[in-house]
Amino acid sequence: MQREGHIRIPSGCAISGIINKAGMRMSGEAIIQSIAVMHDRSNGLGGGFAAYGIYPEYKEYYALHIFYDSPSAKKECEEFLERHFDIINLSKIPTRKIKEISDEPLIWRYFVKPLPTKLADSQLDEREFIAKCVFRVNTRINGAYVFSSGKNMGVFKAVGFPEDVGRFYRLEEYEGYCFTAHGRYPTNTPGWWGGAHPFALLDYSVVHNGEISSYDANRRAIEMYGYKCTLQTDTEVITYIIDYLHRKKGLHYTEIASVIAAPFWQTIARMMPEERATREYLRMMFSSQLITGPFSILVGFEGGMMALNDRLKLRSMVVGEKDDIVYISSEEAAIRIIEPNLDTVWSPKGGQPVIVHVNEGESNAG
Repeated sequence: MQREGHIRIPSGCAISGIINKAGMRMSGEAIIQSIAVMHDRSNGLGGGFAAYGIYPEYKEYYALHIFYDSPSAKKECEEFLERHFDIINLSKIPTRKIKEISDEPLIWRYFVKPLPTKLADSQLDEREFIAKCVFRVNTRINGAYVFSSGKNMGVFKAVGFPEDVGRFYRLEEYEGYCFTAHGRYPTNTPGWWGGAHPFALLDYSVVHNGEISSYDANRRAIEMYGYKCTLQTDTEVITYIIDYLHRKKGLHYTEIASVIAAPFWQTIARMMPEERATREYLRMMFSSQLITGPFSILVGFEGGMMALNDRLKLRSMVVGEKDDIVYISSEEAAIRIIEPNLDTVWSPKGGQPVIVHVNEGESNAG
């Protein structure tokens, strides 16, 4: 008889997140310890982290993290960056050699701001200009991939188990007010550096456990608005949906949750009239952004984090709180390893968002 651990488990993948509601910065060591507990939910084909508040000295500039397949790709990309940005600082992203991580690309970091003339000529606002430049690099410069582009935050990812990826990037040397992590178990997409989680655009980042049954419909719909899915993993589209709904359409995160994990029509029909009208509007207006299939996600953004699972709760998610810190993970053990004495611990309902904002003193579960 085949037993668990001897066969592939499709519900694998692990996610974990930590956020300090008071905005106090923490070492990245804790998130490495948390995701390491869920080692068996990954298979070594991808791991990564998003970290917020880690670049206070450059907080006014966009931090571009870029993979290069070759020196020629780096040269071409840097020529593009120099034409469009004032580059304040550039360097290799610090890493340490470990045997578990191999075949790494060239990994560079640039702190930039748009050149005023280029920004004015584009007739775009600054964030849209950055997003357009990210897609320009990722679609037109062969062998160059911008995988992080927000202010005062950064994504660190690779092919490997997540705890090894954390050590590789020396994540314990960074301090931030929020960290998310992912251990990957790909089932029908390739394991490569750009396809590891998190996926990010500007300050939005997503880690995801599950599969998107609606991916093709979601991708076709979002690409109508200028986005391009280039990283060969279905989770990428969630990031662009969130950017579209929040930055372009102005929806709050509770409304975004009601779009991507929309209640069933029969559930909406039983709501009070005012809430029913809002839910019906969101469901109809943004029907192409509804995500179907089993999922649990952590969304990082400037000043906060949102956790959400699908409306049928087909993927596990646990929330723990201790003083000003909120912990969210696929397994309670991944929280207890770093904070054994929690004030509260609970599991959200299907489709129920958990939204935490820094410096507001409380989390919102709904």
